[in-house]
Amino acid sequence: MTDLKIIIATGNRGKVREFRRLLGETDAEFLSVNDFPDLVDLEETGNSFEENAVIKACGTARSTGLISIADDSGLVVDALNGNPGIRSARYAGETATDNENIEKLLLSLASVPYEKRTAHFVCVVAAASRDEQFITATGKCSGYISFEKSGNEGFGYDPVFYLPEFKRTMAEISIDMKNSISHRALAVSKLKELLPEFIASAMQPW
Repeated sequence: MTDLKIIIATGNRGKVREFRRLLGETDAEFLSVNDFPDLVDLEETGNSFEENAVIKACGTARSTGLISIADDSGLVVDALNGNPGIRSARYAGETATDNENIEKLLLSLASVPYEKRTAHFVCVVAAASRDEQFITATGKCSGYISFEKSGNEGFGYDPVFYLPEFKRTMAEISIDMKNSISHRALAVSKLKELLPEFIASAMQPW
């Protein structure tokens, strides 16, 4: 399996680094969409994290001919009726930065007390083959939304996602610790258990 190439279907460099760390023990070379500049961006038209992950994984596998791994993940805030949800990356607009999304989130929760700021990160990871076979796995990580940003690690909403058991935000814990508790880490751990059998099936001749 040493010649196996798998494409991580994201251009987000933070996600790419995280996936490579989480999948590092897999006997494969990991590429990303940044290695394929001619790939067309896939529109996330699904109504759930799982639908969007499958859309991205299947579309990327079909375009490249490689086994593809994609995720859709986001922040679900109870006081906001589950928002930002599947629009987490675009919460403050289609081209919003992480800071802009965070500022909108904090503004939306300005009058909400701590005990009602419960939230969880959700990640669904999908692996797909060029003939659009696919498998999925889901991970969740629960916490609270803090009142202000704290920490420089991670990306996205990590600086305002408070973990009571650590008394820190996701952006204040080490990368190694994050990779043992995060929603993406949990989803990828489950996916890794399924990957060998899936890869063996996907590599069969058409």
